[in-house]
Formats: sequence, C-alpha cells, structure tokens
Amino acid sequence: MFTLEIEGTAVAVINSDEASAKDLFTCEGFKEDIRTMTSEGKPLWNGTSPLIIRAATEDEIEIFEDALAEDDGEGEFTDDKHHAGGETDEEDEDEADIVFLVDIDEADEDDEADA
Repeated sequence: MFTLEIEGTAVAVINSDEASAKDLFTCEGFKEDIRTMTSEGKPLWNGTSPLIIRAATEDEIEIFEDALAEDDGEGEFTDDKHHAGGETDEEDEDEADIVFLVDIDEADEDDEADA
C-alpha cells in the first residue's frame, strides 16, 4: 500500500503497487479532484506543492483496512471511480481502493459557485 503525502500531511492511501499508485495519484483527473476538494475549509492541494508517494505506514494501513471494513459497500471512504462497492474479492483484486486520511468537506461545489 502507498500513501499520498502533501506538505507533510498524509492525505490518502491506495492498495496498489507503487507504479499504479504513482499513475493514479499523479493523473490529471485525480489532481483536479484534490485541487477542488477541501478539508477543514482548506484545499487538499494547492496545485503546485509536490505530490509525494511513499510506502504506507502500519498505522495508515490499519486506518485503510478499518475504513474499508466500515464502508461495507457504501462508497463513502473510497474513490468511486476505482471502487464502486459490493464487488467480490476476486473483482477487488483488479481494482484500487483509495481511503482519504483527512476529513473531506461536503458540498464545496455550492460554495465555489457562490464565490
């Protein structure tokens, strides 16, 4: 498992190999998502800070596993582009799950439209 770290903050964990983690965390679509997502009112990424992909710590792996166990197919803790929930274990092997380690603010699209 690998962790995306931005400015010293562990932001997300993915259950994939390093090459896949780098591909996903640095693809334009994901970068656009984290530019627009906020945590405690602050953007997850400012668009310029380096995106660090490193091996996940034991604590991060435990948070990841706990989140997926709690999720139980609801899609709340995972990136729904890569895990729609409810798949069998065999299907999950080909899919990457992402768990955010920071609280993601809700309904930011409405706030941005008003600005």
